[in-house]
Amino acid sequence: MNKTKVIWFQLDKNDNPVDAFTRLNVGKIPLTNDELIRALFLRRSGKDETEAENLQLRIAYEWDQLEKSLQSDAFWYFLSNQRGSAQNRIGFLFDLVARADELPKDAENDAYGIFYAFSQKLKASDASLEREWLKVKQTYLMLEEWFEDRVLYHMVGYLVSEGMDINTIRSLSINSTKSTFEEKLRREIFRLAIGSEAPENMDVQSVREDIEERLENLKYGSHSAKIKSILLLFNLASLLQNRRSNLRFQFDSFKSENWDIEHVRSVADDKPDRHSDRVSWLNHCLGYLQSQKTEEFLRNDIKEFLTLTQAEATHEIFDPLYDKVLVYFQENVDDQADHSIANLALLDEHTNRSYKNAVFAVKRQRLLTLDQDGIFVPLCTRNVFLKCYSPQVDNVIFWSSADRDGYQKAIAESLVSFFVGRMEKIE
Repeated sequence: MNKTKVIWFQLDKNDNPVDAFTRLNVGKIPLTNDELIRALFLRRSGKDETEAENLQLRIAYEWDQLEKSLQSDAFWYFLSNQRGSAQNRIGFLFDLVARADELPKDAENDAYGIFYAFSQKLKASDASLEREWLKVKQTYLMLEEWFEDRVLYHMVGYLVSEGMDINTIRSLSINSTKSTFEEKLRREIFRLAIGSEAPENMDVQSVREDIEERLENLKYGSHSAKIKSILLLFNLASLLQNRRSNLRFQFDSFKSENWDIEHVRSVADDKPDRHSDRVSWLNHCLGYLQSQKTEEFLRNDIKEFLTLTQAEATHEIFDPLYDKVLVYFQENVDDQADHSIANLALLDEHTNRSYKNAVFAVKRQRLLTLDQDGIFVPLCTRNVFLKCYSPQVDNVIFWSSADRDGYQKAIAESLVSFFVGRMEKIE
């Protein structure tokens, strides 16, 4: 109380209090739902003044602790896809509790609907401030338990990333053992990722057939969102394949840095057409060749082109040079464009924009540099460019059909292991 100051406005006898209040508060930042709810929970209630004060202090302390925990981006982005919420994240808990108790219809589309819901609860004759606060804490403890459990962390994190509501996930956990809850989550994940209901017994053969059919039918462009979903799940399933590993997928980095799908090896129809794009593409190739100190004649040809003006750099000059570069990197321009999932990986937005048309070797160098610098790179993206899924690594500068086949097989096998409930790889 010694740190509290009150601004007192003395009104004249003829002043209208409502008009004065409106005039004094116009332009001010409106209170949020959770700020209004905080006032509800921190007001003293009860016949025993000491007991009421103790409850008030305890709720205030626990409120700050919950808010502090939710300020962790690792925890927040596990629970939410909402970016830019740097303050008052505790409102997320109140929203969950209010909706779990069936939000009143008139509050559903109201900006202050959550506040009104709690206000009505606490006005009831049998209302208990402590009981309502306990619901909020129990909701938080449930979320914290999922976060701490490595398997549930990845399962729930995936479903949230795909847009499933936390309360929907919570309903699956009611009256369920941990193993039963995990099984329910697997079936929900199967439905979202594979696009069909999971086989009744989740046997290896049925699951493999459904997954392989799904992978074969996915094409870049028309199924980009579904491919991104599969590749995300592939990363999570890969992390769970070894019980001894304590690695976790970084949902915070994944959601805040805009990771999307892109071709592992550039495709013929992505040939740079504008002069600025050609210059950028050749500079990336030149940078790689210089770092490897190889192909002096090709480097000189590229340098010569880069000295040309836009008017001088015609198709007749660029096209033969483009073909020579692809020949060196063994990326045949005559090959049919590969838009299958076997030629796609999760790449960050910056790499997508600046390296979209780059040859495999250039993209590989870029991704490995990020990884060496401690910048988040999804495990499976890193593995792709290290050729961990390739049956034979005989050349690291190009992406062959054998590499693609090995990659798609690895995706299928990891997903099969995940869905049949085996953390270790299935041979």
